[in-house]
Amino acid sequence: MSDGLVELTTEQRVRLLQIARKTIFHWVSRNTYPSLEEEDQRLNSMEGAFVSLHIGDRLRGCIGRFDGSAPLYKTVMEMAVGAAFEDPRCPPLRTDEVPRTDIELSILSPLEVVDASAVDVGKHGLLISQGRARGTLLPQVATQFEWTREEFLSQTCQKGGMDAAAWQQDDCVIQVFEADVFSESQMRPVR
Repeated sequence: MSDGLVELTTEQRVRLLQIARKTIFHWVSRNTYPSLEEEDQRLNSMEGAFVSLHIGDRLRGCIGRFDGSAPLYKTVMEMAVGAAFEDPRCPPLRTDEVPRTDIELSILSPLEVVDASAVDVGKHGLLISQGRARGTLLPQVATQFEWTREEFLSQTCQKGGMDAAAWQQDDCVIQVFEADVFSESQMRPVR
């Protein structure tokens, strides 16, 4: 990867998890974002992020943004609300579910176009595009399911509504990214 991924410090990770949780609590009770300011330069950098929510082993929402169009802490706030209340695959998070929800953040490196042979399972996440179809899977998904490179490529295509073998076609664009992945359950206590 050309730009590489610079991991956050433990304090920055804890702060972003606190921001995500506070945002979800604030949204469920007031339907607005909390008023927050961040002085940490890295948390104000323009970076993409995904927020994944789990209750036990069940996914309760996952939404993200690749582009760094807002400061990182604000992107985390927006994606936390998106994951909790706007993921079309899951019903909106109920008030009683919020305390039981484990928040996982994936802070993203910039996207890089590669050949399929350059995909490194366990290191890379994928964004595969063919025409208007786009499929995305975070790096931890391939590791969780113990997929081979070909399985990871095929699953990403299928998630985007493409044929499983679309990644082998000339009109398909394969982009990789790295992610600094951490969750509340790994970093307890954060509240």
